[in-house]
Amino acid sequence: MFKEVVIPAGANKGVFLLAPLVTTTLALSAWAVMPVAEGWVIADINVGVLYIFAISSLGVYGIIMGGWASNSKYPFLGALRSAAQMVSYEVSIGFVIITVLLFAGTLNLSEIVAAQRSEWGMFGWYWSLLFPSFVIFFISTLAETNRPPFDLPEAESELVAGYMVEYSSTPYLMFMLGEYVSIVMMCAFMTVLFLGGWLPPFEVAPFTWVPGVVWFLGKVVFLFFMIAMVKAFVPRYRYDQLMRLGWKVFLPISLFLVVAVSAYLVFTDSLPA
Repeated sequence: MFKEVVIPAGANKGVFLLAPLVTTTLALSAWAVMPVAEGWVIADINVGVLYIFAISSLGVYGIIMGGWASNSKYPFLGALRSAAQMVSYEVSIGFVIITVLLFAGTLNLSEIVAAQRSEWGMFGWYWSLLFPSFVIFFISTLAETNRPPFDLPEAESELVAGYMVEYSSTPYLMFMLGEYVSIVMMCAFMTVLFLGGWLPPFEVAPFTWVPGVVWFLGKVVFLFFMIAMVKAFVPRYRYDQLMRLGWKVFLPISLFLVVAVSAYLVFTDSLPA
């Protein structure tokens, strides 16, 4: 952390140093609307879902800036891969989020959690009602945050370390901090959308004795563990396989889910008030 920041001779120094700052700032700013318990949120805005989606979309700029400003072919290839990958999987994530919003009837994250409270407990949460959406969201999160098996922007075996090859010291630390903060943020977002946020698994003692923030953190840790475990048993995809999965598999399925959920809610007269 306290080592000298080495800047390549041919690099664009301003953009080179700005890139990790952009990545970290955007990753941390997304937490402003994330409720960790009832009433525990910095900004309880009515468009919280849109805010997070917008911030996560901007995250790719830090990676592109870092890859381009390094003036080296490996970082530039990593940055190009990352841009294409993140755009591809954001489309599927967007449609999956729409299926949740159709059930909840709100863009407010706290109200989405409240909408999952039911007599069925954890089986009334949206992971069970929208299980295909949950699976697509989880896999797309791996691609969105550049985690294995979709870690092609920083593939060690091909690009040395991808878009951050030329970085060292604190700028490198900030890239890594931004990456892991984004992973935890997506775990928290998944918890709110599909796992009932801070709600206990069943609304009976002794589950109700545990504070909501503990349940929330437990679910986030569980999802983070699942993301870490994927690296252990799934080999890295080829780039064409990654793109095919995003555009030819997840996009049609997520579009179909939006139509199916809409039809179900209309024909059963279950649309949220």
